[in-house]
Amino acid sequence: MSSREAVLGRIRAALADVPADETPDDVPVPRAYRRRHTAPGEDTVALFAERVADYRATVTRTDRAGLPAAIGAALTARAAVRLALPAGFPAELLPPGDREWHEEPLDIAALDALDGAVTLAAVGIAVTGTIVLDAGPGQGRRALTLIPDYHLCVIRAGQIADDVPDALARLDPTRPLTFVSGPSATSDIELDRVEGVHGPRVLDVIIVDPTRPDPEPS
Repeated sequence: MSSREAVLGRIRAALADVPADETPDDVPVPRAYRRRHTAPGEDTVALFAERVADYRATVTRTDRAGLPAAIGAALTARAAVRLALPAGFPAELLPPGDREWHEEPLDIAALDALDGAVTLAAVGIAVTGTIVLDAGPGQGRRALTLIPDYHLCVIRAGQIADDVPDALARLDPTRPLTFVSGPSATSDIELDRVEGVHGPRVLDVIIVDPTRPDPEPS
């Protein structure tokens, strides 16, 4: 028996009397850890926008009526013409103009040849400036947002959670979750920053916020 098999065997033995449908929340164990790092009444949308911008992403806030124009302005600024579009992305949000929208299925070579991808999001996390995708409608599979050099993501203000525990409570853990904190970046031992190695080099985020009717890039 290998060490791995021995460890897994002990875990199975320890869980033998646990009902299959029992969850951690069913067990009355005190959990006094801190669940949020925002102050009461703090503007979590503004905090999210600030933290996303800290990652060298561009943030725009607009209302739904101004969303197509905001998407169009972002794509024009990036000279993005050939774009991946996931299934379920609302057609009425697409801006007018001479652009190519490429829908799935797309192979790796086709994705790599595109200028970028435009998606929705599942959840945002204010304190970390993180966007979470779960492959739901308008989001697409993971490769759709990791292979092209540019990702434009649209998120509603109501989707932004204060902190990680709140965000996790909104997500389905059985879905393929992708956490995006700014453009892809890595550093070598000399601390030389390289962007675009593990995902898109450029990230634009548009927050659909009814309290901010005018597009305002930051």
